[in-house]
Amino acid sequence: MLNRYNDYNSYLKKLFGQRVQKISIDAGLGCPNRDGGISGRGCIYCDSKGSGSGAKVINGKSIEAQVSDGIEWAKKRYGAEKYIAYFQSYTNTYAPGDVLRELYSRALSFDGIVGLAVGTRPDCVDHERLDILDTFSSKYLVWVEYGLQSCHNKTLEAINRGHKVDAFIDAVKLTSKFDIKICAHVILGLPGETPGMMLETARFLADQPIHGVKIHSLYVTKGTELERIYLAGGFSCMERDEYIECLIDFLELLPPHFIIQRLTGDPAANELVTPAWALEKRANLDLINKRLRERETWQGREYSNYTAGR
Repeated sequence: MLNRYNDYNSYLKKLFGQRVQKISIDAGLGCPNRDGGISGRGCIYCDSKGSGSGAKVINGKSIEAQVSDGIEWAKKRYGAEKYIAYFQSYTNTYAPGDVLRELYSRALSFDGIVGLAVGTRPDCVDHERLDILDTFSSKYLVWVEYGLQSCHNKTLEAINRGHKVDAFIDAVKLTSKFDIKICAHVILGLPGETPGMMLETARFLADQPIHGVKIHSLYVTKGTELERIYLAGGFSCMERDEYIECLIDFLELLPPHFIIQRLTGDPAANELVTPAWALEKRANLDLINKRLRERETWQGREYSNYTAGR
């Protein structure tokens, strides 16, 4: 088979007839898990840029400047002519509704923008905010991306996630009432998790009414709580081969229709502490595809077996 998983780029190309490139946006909205609303510490792996570009928070760039620069880059790099405005950094529903509507509208005002993707926490959405997102769905492809990371509450507590699994279940249930696509973020290799626990997260997601998944390995970046734990000898990251095997096992359990938006992380070279292999994105993807072929397997291979045994 040509594609052994339902990849995001192919999905977008089928929808729009050409390559569509995401334009990452930092709206500077902050996070209740960092500003004291829930906690002042943040997730142990999250850096000062909120796992994003830092374009607004650090460099002060407006949304318009970020989108304009992103479009110019995507045209030069990929020849792209269509784009998705991706609110990536921090928690992008963490503001009053009128503020959110204005921010989203500003990003969508550029020619060539065909979609809106909003990364957020599952405990930071409600009917009002989802209704705002839904108003854009008649003209744009709209995705909301919920950070889950693991289906195990003890893991969520260990990483100081600030919410439990029920928050994700409730957010997905509410979002399903709208014309909004749902993506779940998952990290493999979180502290204390065994491969069996990670695969339980795959089975959990397979039962949810979502449309896509983003997956990457846990890596350590500078200035995070995880860096302190790692340097103190309290944690080690997965080796590349270990991650790839676990990832493929994970994919086998997901429904074939789930859109796989990501299979590996993309840390900044000057911010990564470990593992070094996390920087080799192209090589990592090639190795993943190589192992899929060698194992003669694909996304969803074990899904029917899992559902039949319930």
